[in-house]
Amino acid sequence: MDAHSPTPLFDQVDSPADLKKLPREVLPTLCAELRKVILDTVTITGGHLGSGMGVVELTVGLHYVFDFKNDRLVWDVGHQCYPHKLLTERKARFHTLRQKGGLSGFSNKWESPYDAYLMGHAGTAASAALGIAMGDRMLGNHRYSVAVVGDAAMGCGVAFEALNHGGSLEKERLLVILNDNRWSIAKTVGALSRHLNKIRSGPLYNKAKEAVHHLIQSIPVVGNSLDEKLGDAVDMLKNMVAPGHIFEALGFRYFGPVDGHDVGAVVAALEQVKDLDGVVLLHVTTEKGKGVPGSEDRYDRAHAAKPQPKKKAEKVPVEPCVLQPVVPITKPGRSWTEWFGEGMAALTEKDPRVLAITAAMPDGTGLMEYRDRFPDRFVDAGIAEQHAVALASGLATAGMRPVCAIYSTFLQRGYDQVFQEVILQRLPVVFAMDRAGLVGEDGATHNGLYDIAYLRCMPGMVLMAPKDGPELHEMMQFALTLPGPSGIRYARGNAPGAHELLGWHGKRQPLQLGRMEILREGADGAVLAYGHMVQTALEAAALLDKQGVHIEVVNARFVKPLDEEGVIALCDRHDRVVTLEDHSHVGGFGSAVLECLAAHGPVRAQVQVMAVPDEILEHMSRNQVLEHCGLTAQDVAARFLAGKPTRAAR
Repeated sequence: MDAHSPTPLFDQVDSPADLKKLPREVLPTLCAELRKVILDTVTITGGHLGSGMGVVELTVGLHYVFDFKNDRLVWDVGHQCYPHKLLTERKARFHTLRQKGGLSGFSNKWESPYDAYLMGHAGTAASAALGIAMGDRMLGNHRYSVAVVGDAAMGCGVAFEALNHGGSLEKERLLVILNDNRWSIAKTVGALSRHLNKIRSGPLYNKAKEAVHHLIQSIPVVGNSLDEKLGDAVDMLKNMVAPGHIFEALGFRYFGPVDGHDVGAVVAALEQVKDLDGVVLLHVTTEKGKGVPGSEDRYDRAHAAKPQPKKKAEKVPVEPCVLQPVVPITKPGRSWTEWFGEGMAALTEKDPRVLAITAAMPDGTGLMEYRDRFPDRFVDAGIAEQHAVALASGLATAGMRPVCAIYSTFLQRGYDQVFQEVILQRLPVVFAMDRAGLVGEDGATHNGLYDIAYLRCMPGMVLMAPKDGPELHEMMQFALTLPGPSGIRYARGNAPGAHELLGWHGKRQPLQLGRMEILREGADGAVLAYGHMVQTALEAAALLDKQGVHIEVVNARFVKPLDEEGVIALCDRHDRVVTLEDHSHVGGFGSAVLECLAAHGPVRAQVQVMAVPDEILEHMSRNQVLEHCGLTAQDVAARFLAGKPTRAAR
């Protein structure tokens, strides 16, 4: 051990086996060193910071008591697993967190045998762990199944479905650890949160229950027999001491609350419940962002950290290349999320029916200032997208004009409610789908690549995507005039503002339902782009201008209803047309164009679809994943410089 190392204990621990060799009295020091490593690393790489910092002692305790190379540990969401990664043979690669070819920012079953799932959404851990426990029993496998679920995730409907099922079973052995930190990304909302507050402020439940039994048993002569016979009376007295234990009502054996930052208490509690039969819930109270300077004053408890800017590498002379960029990249400005937040405020000022709904993501969806400015017109439904969508339908039924601000990947969770409660009712709910497309470092669980496909098939839905920030505002205002449901998709990152679209200096054409917009003309082919990929198309056109190739660039604006007349006319005046989108190749904008041509063709042009390939994409930077998918301006330009395309449309 290097006495001069800032983390001498952690230097000795490469695996849980090494951890188990340490005496218990040094575990608090190890936890402090783990926090230092996480803080030092994540402030450079970026990632979910507060959640991992809050479960350090819990993670150390879990690996001290269990053997998760054989036992199964399921992290709900998975973004809190950084200390878990550091203890499970991955610390040498921890600096590669969320980078291409590096460690995932979530638990990942393909990354380590210690990870049971690739997990990135909330609420499903209890269901998954219960399924593992049932399967192990059926197959005769003797191992422990543990789920760690946050108090906000416990409010998910699917989490309660798992608890309801698990509580009715007698043969399964399952430990659910309630990580109660009173936060998701924002403060935890709902009646369950109030219930947990009561439990936190009460006595330690096991001691209270034990005291009731001792009280009855102390009655001379008849105490023991009364204790056995008066089960209901014991429960009544127990609830007088520690009232309202909803988890026992669901059939779980409840233990806690335990101080989640007292590693000794955590280890003792885990050892106590480890070999109990049936389903057990251990309630652990923690502090999100513990150890992060200033986290107690932040609205998100240091939920995430942005990576530090990378130093620019020295330029190396290269041979001239036709496809090297010849135009500057879009100058930095406001994010799409900020444009959305500003648009919501403006619309709410004008129309008393407008309100915003989010599912535990007020900051991520750009609604923090809106929440403070319009508290009566803001609803945080918690991590419950199904509820958020159904709630929006009820508000629309009552005459309000709700805007559901939900990431594209998370709206998938409320898919049935979109159809049953919104589409079938023909209600004017607006779905604002942030992070639509490739998101980069958060990887496969958060890429928003399927919203066009899963919404375009629904009757009565209007789907659109803006090319820049001002057009997003225009589409938001337009959506509120529609008699039925609509969806607006926009990307992660910065949006061009007025006059910031490179290569286009034309006059804005008024927004009309199902009508495209021609941005520039050209006789050598056309790019029909959807949403923010319009900028990429314009950059490709500028590259091609330098080579004497002049292409038309069209802003599609709508995928449903598609501008079928415009598509046919475009494909009749060119030999080659490329559709461009930041969405899955299957079922996306290009598919809609090809369906149109199949129904109304033949046309002059040969059409190629440029979209995200049909594969699971690993975490890497957004620029890297765009290059991997062949969706850069250079890739688009290459399509027009590589000779005539084949007859194959894809």
